[in-house]
Amino acid sequence: ARRAVAKMEMPRTIWRYLARNTTLEPQIRMQAQLALSRVPREASPSAIKNRCIVTGRGRGVFNQWKMCRYEFRMRALNGDLPGVDKGMW
Repeated sequence: ARRAVAKMEMPRTIWRYLARNTTLEPQIRMQAQLALSRVPREASPSAIKNRCIVTGRGRGVFNQWKMCRYEFRMRALNGDLPGVDKGMW
């Protein structure tokens, strides 16, 4: 899905601009809207799902480390992540 999004990013942006530009003729806007509707669904930016790079888990993923919370915790406790300490208060 990430490749499809990257590939269709520029045409999709152009078609969205043309479809929303109210100064253009309605026929041009309609053609842009039709072209936008023909874009595959997997090319939508909302189709990208963050996944854990270790386990492939799709839930509870920390963006900064690209790991799920369980793997993050295990690696932090082992000292594999620099700059991450166990919290104490």
